[in-house]
Amino acid sequence: MPSSPHSVSDVMTQTVVAVGRDAPFKDIISLMEQWKVSALPVLEGEGRVIGVVSEADLLPKEEFRDSDPDRFTQLRRLPDLAKAGALTAGELMSTPAVTVHADATLAEAARIMAVRKVKRLPVVSAEGMLEGLVSRADLLKVFLRSDDDIAEEVRREVVSPLFHATGETARVEVCDGVVTLTGRIRDTSFVPVAARLARAVEGVVDVDCRLTSAAAPVDPD
Repeated sequence: MPSSPHSVSDVMTQTVVAVGRDAPFKDIISLMEQWKVSALPVLEGEGRVIGVVSEADLLPKEEFRDSDPDRFTQLRRLPDLAKAGALTAGELMSTPAVTVHADATLAEAARIMAVRKVKRLPVVSAEGMLEGLVSRADLLKVFLRSDDDIAEEVRREVVSPLFHATGETARVEVCDGVVTLTGRIRDTSFVPVAARLARAVEGVVDVDCRLTSAAAPVDPD
């Protein structure tokens, strides 16, 4: 059975459309429309990521079209005003680019997106060269795993290491991504450990841990 995707390299898109620093405004718009994307990495040299230009970077040109610039001289609007007059990707892009490495975990990528408030991350090598792109939608692909795949991984990576050595058996059932662990074990200190490890399996929506002490009375139901 296939293991869960643990790193960005497992879910990222490897074919990425990008632009150079001198790409004109209209070319950027055309590429976004053609490839149905909302942002483009900006590259320099042999493919080093130096920034990202997104729809948000392009909108000021339309926003300030009919406005008197003197009305928007507050400091917080100066960057938008500058982008309203920008003509190339180098002038429009947000820099430095917020990036991630291919060997980063999906949780790390999700955390970067949340903290930096971005919807996608260029994936770069140690030298900053573009290797791919990972989006929010890519990170959510793990929840498309089948219940059978998740159950198999929980048995292999959680139940077997924790309980088989002592001859105990914990049963694993998965329904709609929710893992239910049942069984009677001698050492209940392993209960929170089992729940935490099961929750860490990619694709798990929640964990219902019903492991009880072997010394506890048997539930007649």
